[in-house]
Amino acid sequence: MYKFEMKQFTITKKIAKHGKQAIIVLPKILESELKPKTIVKVTIDIIKEAEDDAP
Repeated sequence: MYKFEMKQFTITKKIAKHGKQAIIVLPKILESELKPKTIVKVTIDIIKEAEDDAP
C-alpha cells in the first residue's frame, strides 16, 4: 500500500555535467523525501540560457 501525501518543493539549480550527460543534482536535504521508487513530477522553467563557450 502506498501512502499519498502531496508535497511540493521549489528549487533553483544550475545544470551540471556528468560525462556527456546534463544532470540536475538535488540537495541532500531532500534525500529523506525522495526515496527510491518515489514518483515525482519534474517541470523545468529556463530562467537563463547558458552562454555558448565555443570560439
